[in-house]
Amino acid sequence: MSRIGKKPIMIPDGVSVEINNHKIVVKGPLGTLEREIHPRMRIKKEENVIEVTREGEDKLDRSLHGLTRTLVANMVEGVSRGFEKALEINGLGYRAQKKGQNLVLNLGFSHPVEIEPPSGVTFEVEGQVVRVKGADKEKVGQVAANIRKLKEVEPYHGTGIKYVGEVIRRKQGKAVAK
Repeated sequence: MSRIGKKPIMIPDGVSVEINNHKIVVKGPLGTLEREIHPRMRIKKEENVIEVTREGEDKLDRSLHGLTRTLVANMVEGVSRGFEKALEINGLGYRAQKKGQNLVLNLGFSHPVEIEPPSGVTFEVEGQVVRVKGADKEKVGQVAANIRKLKEVEPYHGTGIKYVGEVIRRKQGKAVAK
């Protein structure tokens, strides 16, 4: 049996979970998330605990068991506490600012790059750090990855956009022959 899949999911106060056939809807203080669950997975809710079980022992069922449990746990955590990814901008003249809900980045291009957040995602700018926040873990991670992709870190000078805490392996430049 899957070690992750058999762990129960505790439902915190202020979060409600509805299960209809193969659809789960989680509502909390930070929003509402819904997801279709694979038909071979079974979800049971008893008081403030959710358990995910599988139909059989074949390879597909085993692979989906832990995945389904993790997806449901992320939904519960997302509507109660939310998720956040922090990006750091390094470079001469590189900067970020908010313009309404949108994020405007100056990254050395001939034009500023304006990013409109998808529904459920917000931006916060603190100096050279951009925080992407939201209830849906997948959406927050994808938006952060798309921002990072605009100007990946260059290994010689270390300029570009990276995750806070990410270690960039620096390369040594060419040595001048004497």
